[in-house]
Order: sequence, then C-alpha cells, then structure tokens
Amino acid sequence: MNDSEIVELFFSRDEKAISAANEKYGKYCAAVAMNILKNREDSEECVNDALLKAWNSIPPEKPRNLAGFLAKITKNISLNRYNSVHADKRGGGEIPLIYDELSECIPDGTDVERSFEQSELIDAVRDFLRTLPERKRDLFLLRYWYCLSVSEAAKRVGISDNNAAVTLQRTRNKILKYLRKRGF
Repeated sequence: MNDSEIVELFFSRDEKAISAANEKYGKYCAAVAMNILKNREDSEECVNDALLKAWNSIPPEKPRNLAGFLAKITKNISLNRYNSVHADKRGGGEIPLIYDELSECIPDGTDVERSFEQSELIDAVRDFLRTLPERKRDLFLLRYWYCLSVSEAAKRVGISDNNAAVTLQRTRNKILKYLRKRGF
C-alpha cells in the first residue's frame, strides 16, 4: 500500500490506517526511538504512541511525506520519554551530548529542542544541509537526527571515528557561521 492510500485511510477514519502505517514504517520508527532510548520496550511504546498521535493528527494534517511525519512524531515522543526518564541525570547518554554539541551553534542553548521547532530555524538548517556534500550531510543527520554515537555514524558512512569527530566539529562551525549570517 502506498503512502497516499494510507493517508486516505486516515482521512476516512478507517482503523486499517494504523496497521498499514505500522506495517510499512513501524520498524523505521522503532529504529528512530531505539537510537534515542536504547530500550526495546520503551521504543515500541513510543511507536504505538506515535501511531495514535498520527491517528489524532490526520486529519486535519495531510502529510506529504508519511515516513518523515511518523519519524518526527516518534522522535519527539522518544525525546520526551528520554527527558522524563533521565531528568537530573545528564551524564553518559548520547542525547545530552548531542544537545551540548549543538548548543554551540543553535541559539538559546538552554532550550535547543524549542529552538529547533521554530520553523524559520528549521528552514535555515535544512537549507544549510543542502549545501553539504552527501557524505557530510549523511554523517550530520546520522549523528543529530538519528542520534547515533559518533562511532556508529562514522561506521555507517565508512570513515574513522576521528575523521567523523573532526568533520562534525567543522560542520557545526560552518552551520554556526551560516546561521549567524541569517540573523539567528
């Protein structure tokens, strides 16, 4: 079943939409949640919550990219779950480390998550990512969207851990300059 058919099931309030979306994108969303939570049961629960949120959001929303729509919902739910589980525990995890790294180049470092939700900032980051060569863009997304460790992201793009760390640092410096030029 293609995405437009699944979205139409949501619009017609047919409960098959949930099972069709889960069948097509459940594993993808579970991987997004697992990269954040590192816990299978919590990840599965976040996917279920994301499917329920999609059910409640469509309509009126009509996503053009169903995979991205579901992944974004899953990621936000997973980040909220992570933050509630790890309140007052900022050591050792990838999520606090990712926020710390991005706080250098994203305004309002004390509330990076809220800043990312601002549509103008999102558009600017998206525009910046389009300027990057594919490997650097993939590395950046693996690290900061999929929340993989530097080592895991490096392995996926076929470079050393040290090369990945340096590339990510340089990319963060470039995005900082790019965003400053645009008034952020």
